[in-house]
Amino acid sequence: MGKIKAKTKRAVAKRLKRTSSGKLKRKHAYRSHLAHNKTTKQKRHLRKDATLNATYTKNLGKTLHN
Repeated sequence: MGKIKAKTKRAVAKRLKRTSSGKLKRKHAYRSHLAHNKTTKQKRHLRKDATLNATYTKNLGKTLHN
């Protein structure tokens, strides 16, 4: 019997992308609705992707096998 391969957590895979340097990229929250209450600057900053910090990258990187 061979070693059982770990499955990728699909919920994590749909939300994160790995960059070429190995960091994990994510989208910002709070942009989907009630946008008229937010300033243009807020919405502009929320448009850009954010990177996960080292702790989350280490933990979630194990569940993400691509």
